[in-house]
Amino acid sequence: MKLRVDADMCHGHSRCYATYPEMFDIDDDGIAFVTVRDIPPEWEDRAHHAIANCPERAINIVKESP
Repeated sequence: MKLRVDADMCHGHSRCYATYPEMFDIDDDGIAFVTVRDIPPEWEDRAHHAIANCPERAINIVKESP
């Protein structure tokens, strides 16, 4: 599983980073970004929780091409 944060949608609430600093960080403008290239299977629940708790719905699962 891969995640991405849409920087245009992110308003810098930093809930993802505050809850899961092992998967997210924030830049100098307060915009979140994903720090883990591939989310390990044991962290998928965390990823889904981060997605559900983003007030702007800026975190998305990246659909991979076959």
